[in-house]
Amino acid sequence: MEVFKPTNAAELKDAIAACVSNDRKVEVRGTGSKRGLGRAVASSLVLDTSALKGGIDYQPEELVLSCAAATPMRDLLLLLEQRAQMFAFEPPDLAPLYGGEAGAGTIGGALAANLGGPRRVKIGSARDHFLGFSAVSGRAEAFKGGGKVVKNVTGYDLPKLMAGSMGTLAVFDTVTVKVMPAPPKSRTVLAFGLTPDEAVTVLADALNSPWEVSGAAYLPATTAVHSAVDHVKNAGASVAAIRVEGTSVSVTARCEALRKALPAKAGQEELHSMRSKAFWEEVRDVRALLPANTALWRVSLAATQASTLVAALPDSAYYFDWGGGLVWLAMDDAAISKQAPRLRAAMGEGHATLIRASDASRASVPVFEPLSAPVMALTRGIKSQFDPAGVLNPGRMYEGV
Repeated sequence: MEVFKPTNAAELKDAIAACVSNDRKVEVRGTGSKRGLGRAVASSLVLDTSALKGGIDYQPEELVLSCAAATPMRDLLLLLEQRAQMFAFEPPDLAPLYGGEAGAGTIGGALAANLGGPRRVKIGSARDHFLGFSAVSGRAEAFKGGGKVVKNVTGYDLPKLMAGSMGTLAVFDTVTVKVMPAPPKSRTVLAFGLTPDEAVTVLADALNSPWEVSGAAYLPATTAVHSAVDHVKNAGASVAAIRVEGTSVSVTARCEALRKALPAKAGQEELHSMRSKAFWEEVRDVRALLPANTALWRVSLAATQASTLVAALPDSAYYFDWGGGLVWLAMDDAAISKQAPRLRAAMGEGHATLIRASDASRASVPVFEPLSAPVMALTRGIKSQFDPAGVLNPGRMYEGV
């Protein structure tokens, strides 16, 4: 397979220009940590951006970090931890889902996929913290969007457009993101033995309470047993989890209030510090909780539909995040074609993404939620403006896009 591997912005532009002039379609790839996310790209040419890393401009006093797009997340997370700061959108580490090395993902990949974790219920997704970038479009034109501070983001908010575009519109050279102080304390209140419907009600009450909940998940007993956190693994029952973060005094008081509000039938426990952190990393990264070598769906829907969805797919392993607004489902890859219509019928007006599956399954069912005709026309129009020749990641999200 032919590979272009630019080492700077000028070489990136030249590589894309060569693709355009020779009508060559190209698969855009950083470290390849999320190559299995999306439809397979039919191309024998790879644009390897993994050398576009470093160049870190970190201003902790301003809560802003800029760097080359292929800078590994592991390096950035360590840097932020040293200053007691964090990426508030809690980007998941999906590399091991596809057989890769933990921590191999890049900041540019996290933004291009618009990845976010359990804290999204409180703080938003990756695009809400994406301030600016420089990139090269499918026209082989270098351009910039946004800025290094929120007040500089005027006109068209291009970072929000690029977040989630999966490298189909442009290839990032550098990115700028907003960071936040890491909370000094984290605790998680656990409630045991609730049904999915009961758990959704409890989690909704917690999220709507004044206690500033930053995580709300539900694991049935068959999923909880796979956790490495002892209080969860050994529960012998379903586990509803509610996270609060902040100062020690505040967290203690809020946990006490949340525990008082739990149903009388529910057993209770708390996870402190490292156990709380480890549990939410499991929820964030998926791999530890659901069976390996299965197809994985990520379904965003109304929380009230979560129990209906899992009841319609009784052979699937699952858990809820976002108070039931996100359902992770694992199923036999061979059953995808038969189960996909049942899934879409049961999720109401939700959105389903096939996060992991074989190439054959990714070709047989929509990987991303099908778009209505008007939205697809708009999507194709945007693609034609940024990449008229369709050279960048053709078909990764939708046919022809």
